[in-house]
Amino acid sequence: MSEKAQFVLLAQYNALMNRRLLAAAGRLSDASLGADRGAFFKSVIGTLNHIMVGDLLWLNRFATHPNAYPALAPLAEIAKPTQLDEILHADLDAFEQSRYALDDLIIRWCDQLQARDLDDPLRYTNYKGESHVKRLGDLILHMFLHQVHHRGQATTLLSQAGVDFGDTDLPEILPELENV
Repeated sequence: MSEKAQFVLLAQYNALMNRRLLAAAGRLSDASLGADRGAFFKSVIGTLNHIMVGDLLWLNRFATHPNAYPALAPLAEIAKPTQLDEILHADLDAFEQSRYALDDLIIRWCDQLQARDLDDPLRYTNYKGESHVKRLGDLILHMFLHQVHHRGQATTLLSQAGVDFGDTDLPEILPELENV
């Protein structure tokens, strides 16, 4: 499987897991969603927002690539987060709408990625103001791993609140091999 195909798969997996995560979070009261549970970003809703903040920060960096992928154009209409713990949406319904739209954007963007671009350097400034130049494909992989890491935290918080998230395994969406 090519690197681009892996990113398309990860984008689809990301969308599926986010839908499941939001369905599970929807079983909690607003008070329980916002309760400080001692996690990096305190609460379930804080953790969900942090994942979105990370996605927006990285996608805005990716939008500076010279290829100017059309799928990333809508980012210009979305306010850029200024803090890693920023609460973009305290209300779960509003969060869901933004999350689903962002997941669709990520899928469209991964479909548009050109394999030749993945080796390109991408210059960016992190939230501390430090400048870096890294390989685009490696940074895209980081974005997906960041999502997985914090979704793992969110599923733990949900479990602590008595909500069973269910299966998170990638093989469930991998295609079956035929004639093997």
